[in-house]
Amino acid sequence: MKPDQPRRLVAYACLALSMSLVGSYVALSKPLAAVIPVFLLAWMRFGIGAMAMVRWLKKPPSEPPLTPQTKRLLFLESLFGNFLFTLCMMYGVSLTSAVYAGVIMASIPAVVALMSWSFLGERIGWRIWASIGLGGCGIALLALSGTTVHNGMVASSAPRLTDFQTALGVLLLFGAVLCEAAYSVIGKRLTQAMGPKRITSLINLWGFALSTPMGLYVALQFDFGSVPAPMWLLLLFYALAACVWTVWLWMTGLKVVPAAQGGVFTVLLPISAALVGVLVLGESLDKVQFMALAIALAGVLLATLPRRVPH
Repeated sequence: MKPDQPRRLVAYACLALSMSLVGSYVALSKPLAAVIPVFLLAWMRFGIGAMAMVRWLKKPPSEPPLTPQTKRLLFLESLFGNFLFTLCMMYGVSLTSAVYAGVIMASIPAVVALMSWSFLGERIGWRIWASIGLGGCGIALLALSGTTVHNGMVASSAPRLTDFQTALGVLLLFGAVLCEAAYSVIGKRLTQAMGPKRITSLINLWGFALSTPMGLYVALQFDFGSVPAPMWLLLLFYALAACVWTVWLWMTGLKVVPAAQGGVFTVLLPISAALVGVLVLGESLDKVQFMALAIALAGVLLATLPRRVPH
């Protein structure tokens, strides 16, 4: 085992857990968005995250002062990875289903690899491309199995893409894919100058600022008493997972792993979204879909297994 292999394995675990949690809250945002308006939901999410990370805002003595470029990257990281991703994802899932969101988001690893090559100059080896192919093929099988959910009911046919709302949902989910890819690439740049905790707290603060105008406007007209008690607990989990845990885990992993290789782990996002859709939201998973998840996981293993070093 290489000397840095244990550190790399910890980074892999952080990236895998981060994307698994993202997939979980992507699926669980569907029932939340059904009872709380999306802009208000985003604003409360960032507000809860800000309260949880107050102590992370302070600059450690070892970190240099923020440069104008780093400040711009922090804003863009929050704009794409927090604010726009949240809106596109929540509106997209509310118009389609958790399983269908998994199919669309299977393209994230490929988009991350292309952005890493274009903007970071990272070399994309054959194992990364092969793992991206496996992940895409595996999750695409979910579409062929033809299970979707509308209004909480399982249907046996594919969604009617000619329907305006479903088509809009697809476009929004692909917008979330682009935002997630930009988040991965910009995050790699930020980890070269800052620690994971401070990055997490600062981009969340930007997210809170961006969502405040519309969030406050909706809050003044919303009947908070209409929200069932279990939804508040789900909101707390959603906020902590989305704002604190997933971002910190992702930035911790990216300090060690190249962005393109880290992007392979985003295949766990649609996998976990599909599993939560099945186990929690009542969607179905047949043998073909189970095989799809296994193929996608094989892609992750291909990208992360240590390479043989010639003697």
